[in-house]
Amino acid sequence: MKTTACRPPARLAAMFAALVLTGSFFVLGSDPQVRVLLFSGQNNHDWRTTTPKLKAILIEDGRFAVSVTEEPEHCTATTLAGYDLIVSDWNAWGDAKVKAWPPAAREAFLDFIRSGKGYVSIHAGSSSFYDWPEYQQIGGLFWNLEATSHGPPHQFNVEFTSDHPITRGLAPFTTKDELWIRPGVHPAARVLATGDGQTLAVTTALGNGRGFALLLGHSAEYMDTPGFRALLRRGAEWAATGRGQQTSP
Repeated sequence: MKTTACRPPARLAAMFAALVLTGSFFVLGSDPQVRVLLFSGQNNHDWRTTTPKLKAILIEDGRFAVSVTEEPEHCTATTLAGYDLIVSDWNAWGDAKVKAWPPAAREAFLDFIRSGKGYVSIHAGSSSFYDWPEYQQIGGLFWNLEATSHGPPHQFNVEFTSDHPITRGLAPFTTKDELWIRPGVHPAARVLATGDGQTLAVTTALGNGRGFALLLGHSAEYMDTPGFRALLRRGAEWAATGRGQQTSP
């Protein structure tokens, strides 16, 4: 899978800066695409299959342009400037090689979100950096070391609990996935969906930025559910732009 490094050459950095200043990111003959940087390369789940699946779902309808980086710890303000949204299929769980980001990467990430951009995490994509309050706030959902558990993947019903642009018009659905029991939920998060009474999806905020966290998507095979695909696209659209995408599964 072709990936984008978070350390662009100087010429590319200058191009990014010029495009940002002129507002010139667009696709000829269509509405502007949402520019997504997909964090990957490290996860206690099978990111080698889930990352391509997430990218395929997002680009399928032409609304999103997706690049992938397997080294988010090297992202800078310059490289993030070319994007509207970060989607996380990455975490620092367990014996991960990268356990912390350097200060420059943390600052670039926070400035990106606070400026009005978006962040989406899938399944365990925000189960990192338990000593970083701002990351926990925008991530919204995480594995609570003292309370969270799960059984084997099984079928369960997904219900919507809030009227929100992400969920508006969607019908409850049945899926098969790994269901987290008592997940960690940030106190400021707004719950949008539950599965068998367990929190599955929330929205968050940090500065002017928006976040969407979805605990579905344990593996690529469970991402083919129409409900998952609709929630991913709608959550990504809203986190990046503040608008809803009224597509149906």
